[in-house]
Amino acid sequence: MTAGRPERAVSREDGHRSYYGRPVLKQPVWTWEIPWYFFAGGTAGASAPLALAASLAGNRRLERTARLAALAGAAASPALLISDLGRPERFYNMLRVFKPTSPMNLGTWILSGFGATTGLAAVSDLLGVFPRLGRAAGAAAALLGPPLATYTAVLVADTSVPVWHEARRELPLLFAASSAASAGAVGTIFTPPEAAGPARRLLVGGAVLELAVSETMKRRLGTLAEPYGKEEAGRYERLATGLTAAGATLAALGGRSRLAAALGGALVLGGAAAKRWAVFKAGFQSARDPRYTVDHQRERLRRRPPEERRTETFARGDRGR
Repeated sequence: MTAGRPERAVSREDGHRSYYGRPVLKQPVWTWEIPWYFFAGGTAGASAPLALAASLAGNRRLERTARLAALAGAAASPALLISDLGRPERFYNMLRVFKPTSPMNLGTWILSGFGATTGLAAVSDLLGVFPRLGRAAGAAAALLGPPLATYTAVLVADTSVPVWHEARRELPLLFAASSAASAGAVGTIFTPPEAAGPARRLLVGGAVLELAVSETMKRRLGTLAEPYGKEEAGRYERLATGLTAAGATLAALGGRSRLAAALGGALVLGGAAAKRWAVFKAGFQSARDPRYTVDHQRERLRRRPPEERRTETFARGDRGR
């Protein structure tokens, strides 16, 4: 036996097999910029449709607030992505091809198109030039906004990380609801109460939907949802739930109070950011513990009809020879 090598090629911990005691999956390599990108891109993506709706309703105060929120998120998102990638040319290289089957490549194109159209719409609004071009750009940004807010959920679900992959049905809706709540929160904070009614309703509706989808997701995940109840993911999850519920309640009951609107909006923004961190950290914890991968695969195998199961034997067939 090679010196320094464990005596057993396969070790057992808590009844679960792992090679030399190592995790079955590698943890994601994403750094702290990614959950903040989820938050900034989601807020921006939901703010663009809010700006278009406010424009069509003639609500100029809310339109400008939402337009600037979309512009701020569109400006911050590439910076966060490039910081995570390490070199700016890596972001550019993703634009050299168009691959709809790749969530990362498609997301880069969505972000680039959203940034360009949001910038044109904001410049037209602020400077009062090229109004037709500005309206067309605002409409295009509103169309690109929802994909920007939700493609990141598809991106993380398109991995082998159990807690992400098995939540692929709920994660896009969860990110959409959280993005709507944060966009409504920004509009509620920075718009006078008499013009902030649509933003306040978006805040409350998005927050309620986020809480409901989150609980539905965890119930459907079963034991795979355990990372949301412990360690860092658990702390972020409890923080997100508390802030979102408190902020939505305060905004709903505060009426046209500017103080209640500002405080409720700030709490919901904090809850939306914490929710992204909870999802992010839950993925790391899920990949780190082989139990979530092994048990889940065994359960999936047991649910298959016998004729569809694929079994492999290692050296067992040689024993009778």
